[in-house]
Amino acid sequence: MPAAPSPSSPQSPERAGGSGTPPTAPDPALLRKVALSSLLGTVIEYYDFLLYGTMAALVFGPLFFPESNPTVGTIAAFGTLAAGYVARPVGGVVFGHFGDRLGRKTMLVVTMLLMGVASCLIGLLPTYATLGVAAPGLLILFRIVQGIAIGGEWGGATLMVVEHADARRRGLWNGVMQMGSPIGFLLSSLAVSVTALLPQDRFLAWGWRIPFLFSAVLLGIGLYVRMSVTESPLFQQEARARRQQAAAAPRRIPLAQVLRAPRVLLLACAVGIGPFALTALIGTFMLTYAKSVGYATSDVMSGLTATALTGLVAIPCFSALSDRLGRRAVSLGGAAGIVLLAFPIYALINTGSVPLLILGMVLGQVVQNAMYAPLGPLLSEMFGTQVRYTGASMGYQMAALIGGGFTPLFASSRLSASGSISSAPLAILAMICGLITALAIWRTAETRGRDLSEDPAATVRGKDTTSPQ
Repeated sequence: MPAAPSPSSPQSPERAGGSGTPPTAPDPALLRKVALSSLLGTVIEYYDFLLYGTMAALVFGPLFFPESNPTVGTIAAFGTLAAGYVARPVGGVVFGHFGDRLGRKTMLVVTMLLMGVASCLIGLLPTYATLGVAAPGLLILFRIVQGIAIGGEWGGATLMVVEHADARRRGLWNGVMQMGSPIGFLLSSLAVSVTALLPQDRFLAWGWRIPFLFSAVLLGIGLYVRMSVTESPLFQQEARARRQQAAAAPRRIPLAQVLRAPRVLLLACAVGIGPFALTALIGTFMLTYAKSVGYATSDVMSGLTATALTGLVAIPCFSALSDRLGRRAVSLGGAAGIVLLAFPIYALINTGSVPLLILGMVLGQVVQNAMYAPLGPLLSEMFGTQVRYTGASMGYQMAALIGGGFTPLFASSRLSASGSISSAPLAILAMICGLITALAIWRTAETRGRDLSEDPAATVRGKDTTSPQ
């Protein structure tokens, strides 16, 4: 039986239109505009964030950490990459708090501005040869700003789509928004590939800056579209209800409310560890690993382009499938896939054959997308409207920190410590992270079709009191 609505929750727009009126269906034109806005925002955020990861593997070591040997310089560059991931939960908490208090739209404008400005400043940043130790310090600072920005972006963009969409098609519309990740990667890869055609000395001198400065163009387009969308209707109803009850009960801090049910937050985090770790291994770290076993940079970039194209198809397909089969079934399928395929994927990569390298990377991308695609609606459905921005953002960004932030650092450290090239530690790491996701999904109740205007009574499997529609 469905759980009774929380006293602080407004009547569901999905089941009742208020005062006994029939429910109001989402405006298709408005929903398309919201989805486009979230898609563009996600494209910009991931273009900037993933561009940094590619440049960390290619140029940041010699340009900003020249006192180190090449291997240690690469580790140091990935350390700055991890700094961005460390900042992501901070962004989730800060923007989640104000997004749950002031609204989703305002926070999304701020996050887009922060990301765009930080990326342009990286493109203008003098290197170690000019500024000395201040150069890597500023690089880390701008990376932290990027992390804070993307920490607030994902939750707001996801909720704008999920809270506008019909309950039966949340996965599908969220899949449209999440296509921004592979599109952003494609744009960043294209920008790097084009500038990398320059002679090596020119690329290191100024060519690497061009993709970062191009962020200004994307920022202008994204802000124009984002300013034209309306606030989430569920948040507007929740805000009205809070104003009516303000005299009767004090307002509670969203973070404090989320931490009162830590099991839900921990499950939300654990579900995302597998897909983020696999993204780091197949994406960010693959440039370093594949080059160490003999591939050219252009070969790896071809593989990364293939994975991004795969994501453009797989993400919306798996997202829509989660509307029919449930979030749990699709995520579990992906988690099982990486456990079974981790060693075969690296075996393909280790052959030295470019087609088999691409095949291995595409297989990894498919199982990653199966775990990743349902994350948006799943995490949104695990939290009530009053804390949804905070809860979903914290769960997602903590998973990004653990699974995506430290994986390249761990992997590069392992290669340096062993003194030999071995894919076994990387495959084992992928399997462990996949098992963590599988266990978390097994302990999470199905959320598909849940009434978002009602606070979930429980999310741990076996204690759920809601039933999917």
